[in-house]
Amino acid sequence: MSVKCLVPLPDPLKPPSHLYSSTTVLKHQKGNCFDFSTLLCSMLLGAGYDAYCVNGYGSQALCNMDLTREVCPLTVTPKETVKKKEKAQPKKYTIKPPRDLTSRFEQEQEIKKQKEAKAQEEKRWWEEEEEHLLEAERAKPDPLHGLRVHCWVLVLLGKREVPESFFIDPFTGRSYSIQDDHFLGIESLWNHRNYWINMQDCRNCCKDLVFDLGDSVRWEYMLLGTDKPHLSLTEEEDEGMNDDNDTEDLDKENQDKSFDMPSSWVEQIDISPEGLCQCVFSAFSRTIPGLQEAFETHCLNGKKVLHYRRAQLEKWAPYLNSNGLVCRLTTYEDLECTKILEIKEWYQNREDMLELKHINNSTSLHTDYFRPGHPRALHVHSYKSMEPENDRVMEFYETARVDGLIKWEETPRTMTQYYQGRPDFLSYRHINFGPRFKKLTLTSTESNPRPILKITERFSRNPAKPADEDVAERVFLISEERIQLRYHCRDDYITASKREFLQRSEVDSKGNKIIMTSDVCISFEVEPMEHTKKLLYQYETMMHLKNEEKLSKHQAWESELEVLEILKLREEEEEAHILNISIYDTKRNEKSKEYREAMERVMHEEHLRQVEAQLDYLAPFLAQLPPGEKLTRVQAVHLKDACLGDFKQRLIDKANLIQARFEKENQELQKKQQWYQENQVTLTPEDEDLYLSYCSQAMFRIRILEQRLNRHKELAPLKYLALEEKLYKDPRLAEFLKVFA
Repeated sequence: MSVKCLVPLPDPLKPPSHLYSSTTVLKHQKGNCFDFSTLLCSMLLGAGYDAYCVNGYGSQALCNMDLTREVCPLTVTPKETVKKKEKAQPKKYTIKPPRDLTSRFEQEQEIKKQKEAKAQEEKRWWEEEEEHLLEAERAKPDPLHGLRVHCWVLVLLGKREVPESFFIDPFTGRSYSIQDDHFLGIESLWNHRNYWINMQDCRNCCKDLVFDLGDSVRWEYMLLGTDKPHLSLTEEEDEGMNDDNDTEDLDKENQDKSFDMPSSWVEQIDISPEGLCQCVFSAFSRTIPGLQEAFETHCLNGKKVLHYRRAQLEKWAPYLNSNGLVCRLTTYEDLECTKILEIKEWYQNREDMLELKHINNSTSLHTDYFRPGHPRALHVHSYKSMEPENDRVMEFYETARVDGLIKWEETPRTMTQYYQGRPDFLSYRHINFGPRFKKLTLTSTESNPRPILKITERFSRNPAKPADEDVAERVFLISEERIQLRYHCRDDYITASKREFLQRSEVDSKGNKIIMTSDVCISFEVEPMEHTKKLLYQYETMMHLKNEEKLSKHQAWESELEVLEILKLREEEEEAHILNISIYDTKRNEKSKEYREAMERVMHEEHLRQVEAQLDYLAPFLAQLPPGEKLTRVQAVHLKDACLGDFKQRLIDKANLIQARFEKENQELQKKQQWYQENQVTLTPEDEDLYLSYCSQAMFRIRILEQRLNRHKELAPLKYLALEEKLYKDPRLAEFLKVFA
């Protein structure tokens, strides 16, 4: 929870003279620490937590919400927990393991690097400690230390599976341990049921306090209606108290003199997203699960700025910025916050699925992170310039691309692609380009491919092929007109077969055909085979490799165009930065709102037409008259008689229909009963059950039809008279039927 407008206490040494209700604080969106603690405690109690408001003493930084000496939570990287592998106990009969061929020199170098990294980390830690000491020396001592009144929230363990008790600061929403030095003492605490006064010594801040509210020695309660369990007594004390009638009488007298907590007269808390500006949940929302999804917190004018040690955190409400920016973290090199080190920007509701931008000022490296759903399946895009043919790295969602591309690295002269899960087992492609004769820009439309000097491709192991025929690496040396092949190693082998082909044109300068010779292919085979030495096999392999070379060059040029298209798309997305609006967000989604209002108008008009058609009993008879003809008295009388006659006939037809169904059911029941009398002797128990079930259902239908017929006979005359009265009162016939009324 983040406060909107902080109002300091009138006197920092005294609590306020009165408290505002939670609904009032929400309405005005401002208050002091007591007001926001009351609001936060109310919401926690409503969510099922064992929460209390605490009246006590805090440090100057806590009371004034001064975070300049605190480390920003977003800059702290969580420590990775390394699981220790349990060593398996050696068995009595085991095969001797193979000789360890790892290099001791490499191990020593790795250990040396780790020691150097650890030394640098320790050096940085000591530098930070020195800065802390210098900062503490520069800070002036607080003359009111230990006297500043502050209010915060206490959440006790137990309910909602809270593992341990902790404090929550109402200003920042951060959770603190009950051993934290910012909280210097407690005078009292309360919730919606009772009020407790602290009887313990707070010389050691709150570290030695016991939060057993049932212990009347440590916590003196004001109201007897407490739901806290009292301390358990020994058997001797329990027997002594049961025998002591004077104590029971004293308890009764105290109970008569006590009073209960009055019922709350405060309205129910209602948080409407449209009435408040959104902010972001802070640390306590991660400590208490479920509250972040329940509602969204808010801040003044939709923006809030927090200053931390060497960092500045800015927060905006969703949809406040046109580009979807909701949070920006700026970290600095110095304590004065003058030299920017890096910037992190978080986005929401972007149509291009942009989630985070990371800008490193020291290296000028920009890194964009995307959620799933980008048109080009982008996951991460790292770059220093948006111009093509510069250093950049693109990572893609592996399941979103058909070609299996997962990573793309580009430099001014090279391009590296990493693949996964391809049917041809291609896993790596590295392309070396020559200098371009004409510079390429994002706005250029001409096809201007760079000359390709070398293409290196690597393949994963194909278990369907023998290792000597499964290519592991293929190198096209285009500038040297050579092709190099390296095959996979066999199992338990350390060498692999290799081949190199020298490309020659099929005809010489005079147009004569060149005959394939053995010097075109240079090979090394682990186990030579006869068919690989034949010129036909070498010729077919070389022709196949030439085709593969053309295909690889074509794919390399297509990759260049794809990079250009992605950069153009990113430039358009940054200029447009369209935001997605949920169809359920009726306040912001104008299209959905207009469509809903149009549908409501259509449905309302259709409903009016249906009601009008149902009530217009003269419509079928008026349609028989010539259009535009004025109604006469004779025609009016004729319309009335025709309408009444038609209605009378419909009533008679309905009665006849019910009567016919009634008689039919009776006849079928009589036939069934007659059949039963004739075949009663030969019937099985199952047949008798079916007969009884049929009779029960038939009697039910006959009874319902009889009731409907009787009701129709009773209501038919009344309906006829009601229609006749409506016809006499109808404005279209009333002036002609006055004489007959």
